[in-house]
Amino acid sequence: MASFSSTEFLGTEEILVALRDCFDPEVKLNLVDLGLIYDVDTEPDPNSAPAFPRQKVKVTMTLTTPQCPASGLIFEQVHNRLASIPQVSKVEVDLVWEPKWTPHRISAAGRRQLGI
Repeated sequence: MASFSSTEFLGTEEILVALRDCFDPEVKLNLVDLGLIYDVDTEPDPNSAPAFPRQKVKVTMTLTTPQCPASGLIFEQVHNRLASIPQVSKVEVDLVWEPKWTPHRISAAGRRQLGI
């Protein structure tokens, strides 16, 4: 699990590193390499308590299928992983279906891990 200094804001890359700790339980591949994470937005949260620099994180993602039986577990993983980072005050997970996920979204690293 990646750790982060609590004195600086996180960028998209740091959030993606943290999300690599979240896995699709059926495919056994992290959500980033599986191509389920479409976008990450961060913004400062001046109203957070405690007051050290904290930020809101919004993750836009999809699932491999609308009928995914693990959807609740996947959302919980994303929320809990990001909420555990000291700089993050709020986590929003936005589920979208467009563009539709296809196996072409799997990263090169993910393809190697899956043997495809």
